[in-house]
Amino acid sequence: MKIGFVGLGTMGGAMCANIVKKHQDKVYVYDVQEERVRELEAAGAIACESSLAVAESSDIIITMVPRSEHSLAVWEEMLPALTRDKTGIDMSTIDPDVSLKIARLVKERTGAGFADCPVVKSKAAAISGKLGIYAGCTEDVFDRIYPVLSYMGENIIRMGENGKGITMKICQNALSHEIQAAVNETLTLAQLNGISVDDFARAVSYGGARNYYLESKYEAIRDGDYEPAFPVEYALKDLKICERLSKSCNFSMPALCQAIGILNKAADMGLAKADNCACIEAVRQGTSLDKNSKMQQKKQ
Repeated sequence: MKIGFVGLGTMGGAMCANIVKKHQDKVYVYDVQEERVRELEAAGAIACESSLAVAESSDIIITMVPRSEHSLAVWEEMLPALTRDKTGIDMSTIDPDVSLKIARLVKERTGAGFADCPVVKSKAAAISGKLGIYAGCTEDVFDRIYPVLSYMGENIIRMGENGKGITMKICQNALSHEIQAAVNETLTLAQLNGISVDDFARAVSYGGARNYYLESKYEAIRDGDYEPAFPVEYALKDLKICERLSKSCNFSMPALCQAIGILNKAADMGLAKADNCACIEAVRQGTSLDKNSKMQQKKQ
């Protein structure tokens, strides 16, 4: 079984590297940035000149690209090479309605199987092959692709038919950042009243407010280490997808709006490419914890 992979960015490159390392057959790769292709080629993959060439050579084709329009364009390009005995997997985080459109195009025009399989967790998990993966597809397609997904993740769940995997990913990311907004707000209040980040994190771990975000990020927040694992700009993209999805359901999500507002503020502060935990700087702005305010006071 030959595997193709299109989209070798921060996450996709690490995910594909695991496939190359673990799969016993050929792996074909393509990315618009040639240096990314060469990196995977050096690891044992076979470089292709286009997405279409990847699809022509592969039995299972995986895409991991930035946005809805990119995913749709790639799958439209690959349609001529898809056949009933091939299977497509889109692991990108895109609008659910676009994902469903791609699924219909692939299945109705070519007869190929298709699954939306977005991932959760960040670059470190992609490198170690320990991503969480949400699958939206038929049961027979899920059984077919599960061994390939297991090269990249250790927590893999089928959420239902096409569109359900990406919908779950969007809900998960929204929830994560709603929790983040609450953590940033209450942590800032605690600090303004003399409680340290370490003591706050320890105390929260004793009660019902315990959460993964705080436990995994409090040291980075304490140290001001905003090296990107999942940048603000990516988080903002995902939450805006959720906003569009909620509007299509005529469903109001006030907590989501707050989280988007904080991300927007962080981006406006020049933190778009910083890790999303840098959003606490947007919450701290104007307080005695505001780094920019302190710098300005020193200049005065």
